[in-house]
Amino acid sequence: MTPENEAAARYFSAITAALSGLEVFMRDDRSPLYRHGIVAKIVAEHIARLDKSFSCWRNRLGFMDTFRISRAESGFPVFQNLLELENDRRQADARLANIPLAGELREEMADFILRHKEFPAALQKSIAERLYLEDVKNENTFGPFTLAQTAKVSVNPKTGRPYYLVHWATFDGSANLPLVYMVTVEDSSETMIRQLVDRNGKLNETIDIPLPVDGLLNPELAHRFDDFTEKNSAYTLSPATIAVNLDKDFEPLHPKQLRRVVLGPFYSAGITDNNSTVTEVLAKVRKPENAWLLTWTIQEVYSKAEKPGRKGLFSSEKTTQEFFINNDDLEAARQGVSSYENHALIPHEAYQALYAAGEAQKIFAGYKVHILSNGQVISDV
Repeated sequence: MTPENEAAARYFSAITAALSGLEVFMRDDRSPLYRHGIVAKIVAEHIARLDKSFSCWRNRLGFMDTFRISRAESGFPVFQNLLELENDRRQADARLANIPLAGELREEMADFILRHKEFPAALQKSIAERLYLEDVKNENTFGPFTLAQTAKVSVNPKTGRPYYLVHWATFDGSANLPLVYMVTVEDSSETMIRQLVDRNGKLNETIDIPLPVDGLLNPELAHRFDDFTEKNSAYTLSPATIAVNLDKDFEPLHPKQLRRVVLGPFYSAGITDNNSTVTEVLAKVRKPENAWLLTWTIQEVYSKAEKPGRKGLFSSEKTTQEFFINNDDLEAARQGVSSYENHALIPHEAYQALYAAGEAQKIFAGYKVHILSNGQVISDV
């Protein structure tokens, strides 16, 4: 294995451990998202997709020599890797047709070793490529953009409108960061109110809704909504800007809350150099698989009031939301959010190293710290 591949193998071990730990955290009843069970479930689903992407990339190293990450910034793979993964998925069947089955390749390998008394590197690469393509073809990975799904449907008893919890995800190509979005949106379309709301102002139980539903539940708006989310999911856009754009672009949709989960940056000893202090201390951790730190941010913007629309003979105004931005908190105002939370997940051994170096308090200022120890997550340290 080349030094580059050795470094990649260390990186994959670290990021896999981090994502597995994050999934444990999302299932933990002490998680701040756990009380919103469906929110934690949605985030966990996208983390699982990301984990599958890393599994595929790891297999790809068996026949490709390079794998690029954003070492100085996010610590995640560069966007090109996601594009290549999607391209390989589309070409998987055609490429697999030209590669012998794994069993046949293993027989050839055994025969080659017996006849030539050396390792058949070319055949090994063919097996690795076949296994990779089979994985890419069959697994749900984290793509450049994941279309929206409606995960929950209910009725707001105050307005009599049905509302949906819709989520989607994207990998921002400029920041090289995975982003997960969730929006709670009310729908004042007459058709949807007639179908979904019964005479008592509750969800019509005679309508079978096989959740999750691909796309926005409203079929008349679903295509436009997909187009909107794809164009309005960049990391450079604040959650408030996205919510305002959504409110403005869709007459019958009324966004009440928008969440964005920003995964990263990720720090790994000997691989990333996005924080010199963290890198220096993590390098002292005895076990390389424990020498990492994963951070994420949960941003939220919500509507504090609704301005009624006005219909006139010559002009009209749509109903609009008044979103709350916490201007008393300079960082919340800068992010364009009502509130935000910074989180950090770190193995116990790495936390001990930071604590012993006297760096823990400075590095984790403003963060909720969660320590991964023996497969469990300890919070509020």
